Amino acid sequence: MPGAIQSIERAAAVLRLLGSTDRPLGLGEIAAALDLARPTAHGIVRTLREVGFVAQDPSARYLLGDALRELGRGGWDRHDLRARAMNWADSLAGSTGLAVHLGVPDGGVVRLVHHVFRPDGSAQRIRTGEEQPLHATALGKCLLAFAPVATPPPRELVLTRYTGRTCVAVAALAAHLATARRRGWAGDAGEFEPGVGGAAAALRGSGGLVAGAIGVVGPVEELYGIGGLLRPVLAEQLLAAAREISAQLMST
Repeated sequence: MPGAIQSIERAAAVLRLLGSTDRPLGLGEIAAALDLARPTAHGIVRTLREVGFVAQDPSARYLLGDALRELGRGGWDRHDLRARAMNWADSLAGSTGLAVHLGVPDGGVVRLVHHVFRPDGSAQRIRTGEEQPLHATALGKCLLAFAPVATPPPRELVLTRYTGRTCVAVAALAAHLATARRRGWAGDAGEFEPGVGGAAAALRGSGGLVAGAIGVVGPVEELYGIGGLLRPVLAEQLLAAAREISAQLMST
């Protein structure tokens, strides 16, 4: 049985991306959000524009064409995302001994759609449904870094200080996001809750569109070793879980 056609998957991802935002997007934004080379992204949107699925505004930015207005706002259904990630989230909690959070962008915050308790029997409360800040959590910084269209630009965020380690300068936050893109995950060393840290990786669906993020959460000293570096085994386990969940999402 023939496999999926990559060009069609990418075109579908472009349409889902344009349908997930209420503003036109530039070519560079589309390419960055889908992890595509600019010439590849240009070829896709040019073809979609020629058939009427994509239109250009006077500033040469792209939006859904009249033929696809019925698509409305795109994006993954949160319940479906949670269902596809649950088994891997449970496994990640068991292998790391840490709590696991699954989050999606929701305007200017992260919305937690799944929470696996830390498997040590300690007193914990369910966090599913909570809102958390983008700039001060691993999940939030992961979404800022890898889903920039679905989240506000750092300069538009209210950088509230929650602890002495919270990043409250736009330039410093931008540096954190650049580091996250380079290493493939985002970290939080006690920026939202004192003594509690996290690390998160992006979950990508068909065509590379980021659907959400998965993260491990626990005491800072259990996540980060000497020099403030995430323990290598945790990074490996986190990225492996993110890859497996992304493979599930890409298969649909």
